[in-house]
Amino acid sequence: MEHLIERAALLIEALPYIQKFRNSVVLVKFGGSAMEDPAITRSVIRDIVFMECAGMKPIIVHGGGKAISAQLKAEGVPTRFVNGLRYTCDRTIRVVDRVLHQQINADLVRVMAELSGTPCAVSGKNVLRAERETTTDTATGEPIDLGLVGRVVNVDTEQLRWILGRGEVPVVTPLASDMNGVVYNVNADMAACVVAAQMKANKLVFLSDVPGVLRDPNDDTTLISTIHRGEVETLIRDGVLSGGMVPKVRSAVEAIDAGVAKVHMIDGRVRHSLLLEMFTDRGVGTQIVAD
Repeated sequence: MEHLIERAALLIEALPYIQKFRNSVVLVKFGGSAMEDPAITRSVIRDIVFMECAGMKPIIVHGGGKAISAQLKAEGVPTRFVNGLRYTCDRTIRVVDRVLHQQINADLVRVMAELSGTPCAVSGKNVLRAERETTTDTATGEPIDLGLVGRVVNVDTEQLRWILGRGEVPVVTPLASDMNGVVYNVNADMAACVVAAQMKANKLVFLSDVPGVLRDPNDDTTLISTIHRGEVETLIRDGVLSGGMVPKVRSAVEAIDAGVAKVHMIDGRVRHSLLLEMFTDRGVGTQIVAD
């Protein structure tokens, strides 16, 4: 009987969060090696179905870098990265398009349907507008061409809200088109931040293969549970935030400035980490909040 009472207590703990976030848009960015384990993927999707049933309005933006790299290698298409961004030629964008839509997105939609969720496959090409992205040489400061790499500048929020209004969960691929119909490869983290900002999401959750922001990357006990917006640049200068985490966190700050209440970074490999972060008092990852 005692364990049943404990389960009921957990439900009561979740109740105020369910009440608070009912009808709220929550964007979940799903990526990293957590996506490579079918059991973890299924667990995460089950959590999102729970959120949907609890009255929230989840949107998924997913990555797919490792699967794309594997397919490019199999087809003999050279891969190179420039400042963390994949140079994207015509051959590359065709592979990216195929893997994202026919493999990753299709699998996520299938799993959600199997779990009695209501997914809606959404191509980023149809709802995300992009401009060509460039980067600079760190030594000379000269611009470097990235090929068909773009940054999202506008989101068709009307279409996404229409899907949410039908009671469905948009599952969005990280591709975008410009006004001439040219398709661009876009960074999924950055795309998620722009979608969250323009959809005025209550929360933006990054699910990856790290527990959050660590002061010591080799010690999980140094997890920083809360970062205030004004602390970000100091953490970057101190080297606590480095590599790919820097543009992700800076984009998260932009999302907060645009009205997103909180950004969460959690380990998708931890069973039910999404629900623990959303519906319990302590949470399990790092949250980024306004000052």
